[in-house]
Amino acid sequence: MTRSWPVAGVLFGIIWVFVDGPPLEPEPVVGSLLVGLAVGFPMAYLFRRLYEDTLTLRRSFRGLPYAVLYMLTFIREAIISSLDVTYRVLALSEPPIEPEIILIPLRVRTDLGVTTIANSITMTPGSLTLDYDPTENALYVHVIDGREPEEIVDPIRDWEDYALAIFDEELSPGDPAPDFAVYPPDQTHPVLEQALPDSESESETGAEPSAEAAEEETGGDDDGR
Repeated sequence: MTRSWPVAGVLFGIIWVFVDGPPLEPEPVVGSLLVGLAVGFPMAYLFRRLYEDTLTLRRSFRGLPYAVLYMLTFIREAIISSLDVTYRVLALSEPPIEPEIILIPLRVRTDLGVTTIANSITMTPGSLTLDYDPTENALYVHVIDGREPEEIVDPIRDWEDYALAIFDEELSPGDPAPDFAVYPPDQTHPVLEQALPDSESESETGAEPSAEAAEEETGGDDDGR
């Protein structure tokens, strides 16, 4: 077991090297790394309460290949989505856009896992995470074209498979994924049923007209007033 904040400090230092972009020579790279460590360690210690007290390095390294696969699949999906959105914007005819909101229940349950999936959806062109329902452990996702919702959900399930391994979740990638729901027109999910407008609910129940409305239709009371 190893304390987590020193590991976070080292990661911050390495990330700073990529952000700084020094020349690929030993002296500039080492100098940039030292600057990153000088800033990263105090920041990691200051915010150490945000991390677990300890972590198992073996478990962390075990999730590293899945993190690489996650990044590769995300980059692939981001490129495909960028080309798709560009086509819709530049289409000479009416753009083929059918916006939908999809409710996607998740198997990941840790805060970091859910946040990673939600941010990945938002950073993918053509989709946006609107909200998170903690009761259902589900994301409300707005998409630019929801005529084929399975094509929207499938890449998210791939990310989730890798996230289950990366963050050492209780469930595994082999566990079945919950069914998603589209709003509208699919109102089968309990959360979506609660989101129905009151007007639709009243129209479905066929509420009877009030007494005042009935009097107006009949022209008033018995004496003609």
